[in-house]
Amino acid sequence: MARKQFTIRTEPHVAEVAGVELTFVPEVYGDEFLDAYTALQEAQKAAGVDLTDLANVDADKIRDVTRSLRTFLNQFKTPDSPPLLVRYDVVKGAKTLESYESRDEADKHAAKTAGATVVDASLRLPDRVLVELLEWVVGLYGGDEEERPPTSSTDSSSASPPRGPRGKVSSRSRG
Repeated sequence: MARKQFTIRTEPHVAEVAGVELTFVPEVYGDEFLDAYTALQEAQKAAGVDLTDLANVDADKIRDVTRSLRTFLNQFKTPDSPPLLVRYDVVKGAKTLESYESRDEADKHAAKTAGATVVDASLRLPDRVLVELLEWVVGLYGGDEEERPPTSSTDSSSASPPRGPRGKVSSRSRG
């Protein structure tokens, strides 16, 4: 009888950004990850933005993609992680009335309060850091090699020899 033991991560993943620790849930169900990733890709396609070529893109489109990227990352943070990736404050004067992780909710609250405005209070990060966070999170939940337990390269078996007899023709290469 074959037996295989599988482990499930129980400790949150930690990303340290500018001295702030952002914690992400240890495990994510595949369908939750795929739904969130699909929504991110659809937002990117709708804006017509290629994340690998941001230099030639309209600033408003980059803002839209950045918001969707932050929303994607925010879905996987732990509840006790600071709400820094996506945070909208409703302010009146110099006073913060309420904070939200949804722009729509913040706008609704501000509309009900005379003189209130919505301020994006998300952690300010360069786009390259957001993209690096994206790649890291996709690796965590999408099965990246780097996040698997390390194994020794000597644990692998050597490659099998090619099938059939070796040829008798000499190589053209003299190197």
